[in-house]
Amino acid sequence: METLHFKTNINCGGCVAKVTPFLNQLEEIENWKVDTINPDKILTVSGEELSCELIQQKVVQAGFMIEQV
Repeated sequence: METLHFKTNINCGGCVAKVTPFLNQLEEIENWKVDTINPDKILTVSGEELSCELIQQKVVQAGFMIEQV
């Protein structure tokens, strides 16, 4: 299993709820979480054969900014 980390502007529970259906659409993702306490709002994604571009696309579709760290 691989793990990717992204800096986002997902900063509260409401934001997490908004992005949830977008990330849950991706079958490659086994687990994901956002550290809203961290100033960089780090999104950690774990799974098999993850695509950085696809994850970034889904987060942008949900209305948030994202960049890989």
